[in-house]
Amino acid sequence: MPLEGIHQDRGRAESFGPAAQAYDRFRSGYPDALIDDLLAARPSSTLDVGCGTGKVAAAIASRGFRVVGVEPDDRMAAVARSHGLEVDVASFESWDSQGQTFDLVTCGHAWQWIDPLVGGPKAASLLRPGGTIALFWNYHVLDDSVLTRFRAAYRVHAPGLAVVGQDPSGLEDADPFRDVPSLTPGETRTYRWVREFDGADWTGMVGTFSDHQRLGPDRLAALQRDLWRIIDEHDGLVVARGGTYVWSARTLPT
Repeated sequence: MPLEGIHQDRGRAESFGPAAQAYDRFRSGYPDALIDDLLAARPSSTLDVGCGTGKVAAAIASRGFRVVGVEPDDRMAAVARSHGLEVDVASFESWDSQGQTFDLVTCGHAWQWIDPLVGGPKAASLLRPGGTIALFWNYHVLDDSVLTRFRAAYRVHAPGLAVVGQDPSGLEDADPFRDVPSLTPGETRTYRWVREFDGADWTGMVGTFSDHQRLGPDRLAALQRDLWRIIDEHDGLVVARGGTYVWSARTLPT
């Protein structure tokens, strides 16, 4: 995803805690096929970077694999712990692994908040030989009939803000591992999925995005009301033909 440089915006990076419960409830999870592929080599231990409320880590743990989460916000970490997950509260850049190494490092929807000069080399140093790192993001693509009306609502309430529901798959991207010599060149893959949203689910989800939170409560609520009304006028549901976009690499043999 075209997210280079966003890690420097610490206001956005650190804005998720107040919305932790909503994040856990409304954000899309990750497809079973992705999780199964990541676990096909049966990693003895996994590190989930920026684990948030545990969307990735819980899916891994539910399959019987050990996973350690690292999350900088204690409110997000508390929700993850409520799901029975092991979570250390720290930024990944400052986290002390205490000598632990891993067969798999994952990061769902959070790598953009990590300093790229630190994140890639540190993750590679924590991987055992032949280990895998996988970074991934979800996106949601709506039908044009709905998206046209959503764009009009954004023009009124949030001009200049990216409209959630647009297809980002044609945007240019750069290998996030290109400057980490101990990793193979990054490979990309997209997992497709479909999710239906009612008005509460869609507006709840968009309210957890950091750029939307920056609108402030009044403007965000006004935008959410308009989006909810549009969904209600489309029989109360919108269908997102989504994708989970993955960058992965492996450690080179020593």
